[in-house]
Amino acid sequence: MSTDDISISVSSQKELTINEKTDGKITGRLMLAVFGAVLGSLQFGFNTGVINAPEGKIKDFMNGTHIKRTGEEFSEDALINLYSLLVAIFAVGGMIGGLMAGWWADFFGRKFGLILNTLPGIAAACLMFFSRHATSYEMVIAGRFLVGFNCGLYTGLTPLYLSEISTPNIRGALGTLHQFGVVIGILLSQVLGFPEVLGNGQYWHVLLGMCIVPCALQLLVMPFCPESPRYLLITKEQEDKALSSLRTLRGTSMVDADISEMKREQSNSRAEAKIGMLHLFKKKSLWMPLVISIIMHLSQQLSGINAIFYYSATLFKSAGVSETTAAHATSGIGAIMVVMTLITIPLMDIIGRRTLHLTGLAGMFVFSILITLSLVFQDQAKWVKIATIVVSLCFVVFFAIGPGSIPWMIVAELFSQGPRPAAMSISVLINWIFNFVVGYLYPFLQKAIGHYSFIPFTGCLALSWIFLFKYLPETKNKTIEEISSQWERKPKEGFVAKEDTGLVHFKTSL
Repeated sequence: MSTDDISISVSSQKELTINEKTDGKITGRLMLAVFGAVLGSLQFGFNTGVINAPEGKIKDFMNGTHIKRTGEEFSEDALINLYSLLVAIFAVGGMIGGLMAGWWADFFGRKFGLILNTLPGIAAACLMFFSRHATSYEMVIAGRFLVGFNCGLYTGLTPLYLSEISTPNIRGALGTLHQFGVVIGILLSQVLGFPEVLGNGQYWHVLLGMCIVPCALQLLVMPFCPESPRYLLITKEQEDKALSSLRTLRGTSMVDADISEMKREQSNSRAEAKIGMLHLFKKKSLWMPLVISIIMHLSQQLSGINAIFYYSATLFKSAGVSETTAAHATSGIGAIMVVMTLITIPLMDIIGRRTLHLTGLAGMFVFSILITLSLVFQDQAKWVKIATIVVSLCFVVFFAIGPGSIPWMIVAELFSQGPRPAAMSISVLINWIFNFVVGYLYPFLQKAIGHYSFIPFTGCLALSWIFLFKYLPETKNKTIEEISSQWERKPKEGFVAKEDTGLVHFKTSL
């Protein structure tokens, strides 16, 4: 019995070519829908970055509150532990929200699900804003948990909605807009967090409470946006409403090709039935896309990027720069991410998801090593301290090229309508779990091994790149049906991705 490689050309089996489908026309209502959805991404980014700059002031508030209550200061370890909890509790809320995202999207719908999610965000903003007046750091922690839940739902709802309102030839660009909203939010939080703006002892609570703004804007915008036509047709079986939504989004009545593609997916969904999270693990044909989805999210969270987002000010100060310089250098991270994400929007559908993600991971691997070297040798010369900031910014550049945006959009592309919400929930849950792990443990890791704290991230980047190089398929310019159907064809012996060839290669015994 010999083993041969059998190449199956997915492109040869297309019933409709990309040119025969509705083109990626950008209409006013599509832009409004994208803007409304991306406000949730901005909320996620803002609350990821907002806790960085005012770290010292919030610790002073915690310590001052404890002195008022007990007459004693916190010990150094107790204060580090409490602040780490405040940072990481955001991810605990995110885990719960992420786990519920699939159910939430199906039960309330994509559009109303986004609208309803503004309520916990508003409640969280009120808790954090009034915490200083109430002299209660517990309110800050509760607010961080609640806004984490709010952002956890957004990380599932926003990419799902964006992928379902787009056409194949602009799906990559629209998917990247989720990450663009995230990085805009991070940059805003960093600029507003300057000591001369809101990141000071007098206004830090106003800075945290600013997360009410994206929620309020979304409440105003989303009622005028159409529901996802894919959700209306495939999940709710409301063809007339789906047609109306499609015509509104596309700006034309010629949407037959889109409806036909959705109906084929609907037929496949009926054949396979709706799949919950537990059933997702039982269906062998879905194991590979699920594993790829999980590794994609792990490659993002275990890359070390959250150590930069949450603790870059502390990292830069440990390299010997002043507090003001550290705050301004941190804002450079946000600015670079905005610029690089803008650059990658058109590249997503030209170069492809696979190439961009692997390039990003490779660059991060190299610069994570350079971050370690710059920290180790910072006392050898003054220029090394500046080099720490420079290599950290380069690290962020490569994160923005692919690993920042692609994990969020790739899950919605790898699965058909039946298993998609469950797969989104599992992937988002994994993302938030390791967001918590990194956010909570990094200060202790930094304290334990000092300048070598990035070495574990370097190892994770290497392992992620090796796995994804072998198994991550290219999804650019393919319909959801074409992508998801390849898993159904996959024989038992395994799947190997070939870069940018349009071919899916299988190994089977003959």
